[in-house]
Amino acid sequence: MIVTVTGGARSGKSSFAERWCMKHAPSGWYVATAQAFDEEMRLRIDRHRLQREGSRYPWTTLEEPLRLAGLLRELPGYDGFHPDSCVLVDCLTLWLSNVLLAEEAEGRAAEDALTREIARLQEAVASYPGTLVLVTNEVGSGIVPEYPLGRLYRDYAGILNQRIAAISDQVFLVTAGIPIELKSREYLL
Repeated sequence: MIVTVTGGARSGKSSFAERWCMKHAPSGWYVATAQAFDEEMRLRIDRHRLQREGSRYPWTTLEEPLRLAGLLRELPGYDGFHPDSCVLVDCLTLWLSNVLLAEEAEGRAAEDALTREIARLQEAVASYPGTLVLVTNEVGSGIVPEYPLGRLYRDYAGILNQRIAAISDQVFLVTAGIPIELKSREYLL
């Protein structure tokens, strides 16, 4: 089963995704994509890690900022992987920004890399044999970014979200901490 959870910043999407996993699986793998580029982000990552470690729910945390598709393909081979476990990826848009910034830092064509990596992730998600919950930000509801890199990111975040939602069994939009399931309300032409 593939579940996508989207919403704005601080909407409650990660908390909802964690609760969803706790309700549907006896244990979970938490794939964190954030990178600590500064002290504030390092503290934020540490706080989230401690919250999971203090939880009664058995989370196993993996950190993967760039090779997300590869990790999903490798996960069933990990020692201790239980087929009934839920895998929670938090979050896709942070992963996308990591890929974009890595390509930009190397002076490579970011659009080609983003297209390729989104396709690889879509394929890995579609073929994943277990329960997968993917958290992502809905970034297209705001103003048009002033800079080309911001516009490129916004455009590809929309592409990523559409492709992952299309292959998901359930898609939740979380606003003000309230989840609404969208896929069952989908209007088909």
